[in-house]
Amino acid sequence: MDATEFLKTVLDADRLAVVGAVAAKPATAGALAARTGQRQRRVLATLAPLVAAGIVAQEGDVYHLRREALRDLARHLPQPPPPAPEVFAGMRSDERAVLAPFFRGRRLVEIPAQRSKRLVVLERLALEFEPGRRYAEREVTGVLALWYPDYASLRRYLVDEGFLDRAGGEYWRSGGRVE
Repeated sequence: MDATEFLKTVLDADRLAVVGAVAAKPATAGALAARTGQRQRRVLATLAPLVAAGIVAQEGDVYHLRREALRDLARHLPQPPPPAPEVFAGMRSDERAVLAPFFRGRRLVEIPAQRSKRLVVLERLALEFEPGRRYAEREVTGVLALWYPDYASLRRYLVDEGFLDRAGGEYWRSGGRVE
């Protein structure tokens, strides 16, 4: 059973309840039926393909989840693309290590909650803006939208942290390093 087949098997509320119950504590089919409020026949129908695939083991009449089988399934899941090389442009090696978990390809997947990490991300994004040039809000939005769907949050962070300034509907680079 591969990860897709596993998900097809368990992505049903009743089946997921059985898997959750057996993961929480090894039990008999009868005990799992009682815990999940399902008929024992339904519980056995859910367990059968998981036992056949080696994800659930049966010892006597007790079923238990084989956690190593789940870890093996997880290892075979598709991996997200690494950050694109341009993400690291103009950044030091220590900053690259901070950036890597937050980017897939050229897209920012999450704004870091920790301020020190967020500042590194903002430093990188500030490099997209040329010092001395004034930008209309729609231009700033266009640049930031290429990196992250919530461009308004990025724009606000860039202003709040002193990377960009704004006045009269225009923005300009006011902080960060210059390449």
